[in-house]
Amino acid sequence: MNAVEINITDIRDFTFNKNRQVDDYPYGGGAGMVIKAEPISLALDFVLKAEKPPVIYFTPQGRLLKQKVVREYSKEERIVLLCGHYKEIDQRIRDIYVTDEISVGDYVLSGGEIPAMMMIDALARLQENVLSDIESALTDSHNSNLLGCPHYTRPNNFKGNFVPAVLISGNHKKIAEWRNKKAMELTKKRRPDLLKDE
Repeated sequence: MNAVEINITDIRDFTFNKNRQVDDYPYGGGAGMVIKAEPISLALDFVLKAEKPPVIYFTPQGRLLKQKVVREYSKEERIVLLCGHYKEIDQRIRDIYVTDEISVGDYVLSGGEIPAMMMIDALARLQENVLSDIESALTDSHNSNLLGCPHYTRPNNFKGNFVPAVLISGNHKKIAEWRNKKAMELTKKRRPDLLKDE
């Protein structure tokens, strides 16, 4: 059985014009094009059917995509990711269908496809049978409001730089303490804001 299944629906398949046009000029004027409500509505009705999974829309106006958000959605059996493009999508789609709005940062992309791929990858890592060891995902950066600690592998000596002795000591308690200490130091230095998060 697949750990993750992805289905893609093209809203252009739900248009009724020969050019499969999905956008139009915004009411009130101004630059940019807005994706029309009808094709998105028909596509969502087709995808949702009688079910009520969460519908996530990617927008700079949404809440920031953080690991705790990924963990929240990793428990869902099914979610729908709605990708906008152009200037925006018609607000009425957001009002009627969208259950959550998510941003991947304080910048603007051309569409929601890249944020959707980021979300899919982050979600997939938390599913059983995706990674060879789920513990790897559970000890990544941000899973405990800390950045990850430094990691090393063979050889022990690389251009005169040696692996910290504690990591080859075999003392698992001391290794865990070292990793936690380094993660805390790195977080305090680079992302002290994470220590304030709940």
